[in-house]
Amino acid sequence: MDLTERHKNLLRVIIEKYIETAEAVGSETIEKESSLGVSPATIRNEMVKLTNMGYLKQLHTSAGRVPTSAGMKFYVDQLMEEKSLSLKDEVAIKEELTEPNEPYEKLLRHTAKALADQTRSLAVVTDDVGDLYSAGMANILDMPEFYDIDITKQILSMLDKAEMLAPIMNQLPREEKLRILFGEELGIPYLEPCSFVVTRYQMPTHQGFLGIIGPSRLNYSMIIPTMKYFSQLLSEVGR
Repeated sequence: MDLTERHKNLLRVIIEKYIETAEAVGSETIEKESSLGVSPATIRNEMVKLTNMGYLKQLHTSAGRVPTSAGMKFYVDQLMEEKSLSLKDEVAIKEELTEPNEPYEKLLRHTAKALADQTRSLAVVTDDVGDLYSAGMANILDMPEFYDIDITKQILSMLDKAEMLAPIMNQLPREEKLRILFGEELGIPYLEPCSFVVTRYQMPTHQGFLGIIGPSRLNYSMIIPTMKYFSQLLSEVGR
């Protein structure tokens, strides 16, 4: 069943509110804060339809809805407007990553820290042999999804054992520049509320992956262009 324009507008409003608040979104909130121009009863009916189509789900603890991974994918692919990095951000990132003659290992540590700071998420960088560099764990500890100790423990385990993260990174096909992987699809315990944004870099003598780990409600409109820019800069090092 194809989504109507009303469905698309409603789904966009729900997802953007969820990204902002990390809370299930109810019809009253949408009616008050959006300009859809329909009643709460109509909004509720349409939310039920979106739920039946697999784009939303209802949490037991709330009458509101949150997006499923299918809903988030549809949003990223068809509804989201990818933002451009500001010139100020581009200059700041470029200055951060172009320290002359920086050893490869130090460059990757530096990159992980800069990526974590820029995205306010958990950043990981891998090298040719699968060694892992990470930064930004404190960023995700501020997010409600990671108050659950089992989720946070699983993420920490993956940072300790790079071989646990490698199968996720390797899901980026060679022909794709970037991929978003949702925890619901990965079949790994406790990662359902999480998402991974993965890209790669290709230097003249080295290659590897860049990744962001966070909640499924990451601000993809900014995360995606940021990841692409980091990949571009790292790939240009040494050329």
